[in-house]
Amino acid sequence: MKTDIVLCGVGGQGILSIATVIGEAAMKEQLYIKQAEVHGMSQRGGDVQSNLRISSLPINSDLIGMGQADVIISMEPMEALRYLPYLNKNGWIITSSAPFVNIPDYPESDKLKRDYAMLDNVVTLDIEAMAKDNGIPRSANMILLGAAQKALGIEYAKLEDAVRSVFGRKGETVVEANLKAMAIGREAVLNNTVK
Repeated sequence: MKTDIVLCGVGGQGILSIATVIGEAAMKEQLYIKQAEVHGMSQRGGDVQSNLRISSLPINSDLIGMGQADVIISMEPMEALRYLPYLNKNGWIITSSAPFVNIPDYPESDKLKRDYAMLDNVVTLDIEAMAKDNGIPRSANMILLGAAQKALGIEYAKLEDAVRSVFGRKGETVVEANLKAMAIGREAVLNNTVK
């Protein structure tokens, strides 16, 4: 088993929380894991990218080469396209469809839709709207993680356990909100209510 993941988005969207939950779940499955340092501006509003590598065999490097990523998980649609050269030909993009417009020349939403329409293996969700509609506005990132579960190759129950472990110190309300969010994302993919 080997899964190379590019995580990307904008500072403050919860990229590191996604990485932490995946890492915790991978360790519970006795897998090797390496994570590259976050690249980009980690303050709220700056672009952020990180490499996360999981394998049943030892991993030598924490960086993912061009054309080697199995999955891009992106909290922001333009950021996923930015890292498209890293995706392998059978790889998956799991991304939010809601743009975070943080630059003056941000592409029009129609252009983003056309770009995504030309790609295979894409899951797009309006995670922000889904989170708000379900009363869990701070858990949009976990909706995205739930949607990515199948592409990650990690058992869903292991991700649930990881959420409990990672967020447990924040209290049961936070744990339950994140579990609910992850279930919403997973169900959206299982029920084909996404692209």
